[in-house]
Amino acid sequence: MARIRGEKAGLWCRHRSLERPQEVTRMPNGKNAQRPETTGPFHRAPRKRYPWRIALAVLGTVLVVAVAAVGIFAFSLTRAFDGGTEKISNAYPKEASRPKAITAPQGAATPSSAQGAVPAGQAQNILLLGSDTKGATGTQLANVSDEHSDTLMVVHVPADHKNLYVMAILRDSLVEVPGHGQAKIRTAISLGGVPLAVQTVETLLGARIDHVAVVNFSGFEQVTDALGGVDINNPISFDSDHLKGHHFDKGSQHLTGAEAVAFARERAAFQDGDVQRVRNQQLLISGLLMGAMRNSMLSDPVKTSGLLGTVTPFLAVDDGLNSAYLASLAWALRDVPEKQVTFFMMPIAGSEASSDGQAIVHVDWARLAVVQQGFQTDTLAAYDRELKTMR
Repeated sequence: MARIRGEKAGLWCRHRSLERPQEVTRMPNGKNAQRPETTGPFHRAPRKRYPWRIALAVLGTVLVVAVAAVGIFAFSLTRAFDGGTEKISNAYPKEASRPKAITAPQGAATPSSAQGAVPAGQAQNILLLGSDTKGATGTQLANVSDEHSDTLMVVHVPADHKNLYVMAILRDSLVEVPGHGQAKIRTAISLGGVPLAVQTVETLLGARIDHVAVVNFSGFEQVTDALGGVDINNPISFDSDHLKGHHFDKGSQHLTGAEAVAFARERAAFQDGDVQRVRNQQLLISGLLMGAMRNSMLSDPVKTSGLLGTVTPFLAVDDGLNSAYLASLAWALRDVPEKQVTFFMMPIAGSEASSDGQAIVHVDWARLAVVQQGFQTDTLAAYDRELKTMR
């Protein structure tokens, strides 16, 4: 199996000056400001939608399929996933610069772990990065140039396995990129590959990333077509900027793979751009999961193996993110009810345009402190009410 080596495993690109926003005047409500009382698209209370992104849609499908594979057709899962995914060697920064593993709060009950399973007594954070290079496979992702991560999500699994949290990070968020100063978070992978992307998120949250996956958008199209399309209830009608001549009507829609990807990529048609695009992903992942159940994807080993074979060529994962880990994780979360799954966005204080017209998103550092505390101490459940306002 081909392997991606070191920092060269990242999605390198030439660092262009337009992606270095140092000349942007920071807002009065900067790092130490309280949350501003502003209105507009970034502060409008959204409908109750979960901010899934492309990467989670693809990997989430794999996780759901993995549940069915546990103890029934593990060999099929191993062959399809481990044999088909590209491995990222040395996906992490130097250990001395990294936060420690997150252990369960003192006195908390935690399940035991078997060999190759999710570590007992430790919370897990999985970073999902999405690439928009059309047609690139897992192997080709290693050689992509002029690339950024358009999808950034952190999946948090508490040590007690009673909840699940998924945080989306807007790609234009202005953060500290180690060694490069203030820059959009999406540029980290082009400046230093997967290790720098991991280090940037770890610096942002003060919490360790345990696993990382890089996913190509094309994989989402393949999954949708493999399921015979996806049914959604579109909240906003719009003309597609990515599928020329196509109009997405408001209401119930059945989308092909190409239509689903165009729906997921759209931002120009919406007043709040990336925010609405993030919200739209929940519609797609929900439709995919229902489609998998309707097609007996969770009980038919042949269909499961076929779907995994469709997805895995578009995945690159760290060495530890293998079939045994995924199966163990899916099994550990099998009894988590829907109401205990929380999806939210990293809080933002607003946005502005740079001198050259780029969109810059400012982090709401006061509200992010709550999120950081939850990640660092595995106590996000204590802030559940606050997290539900970050949608």
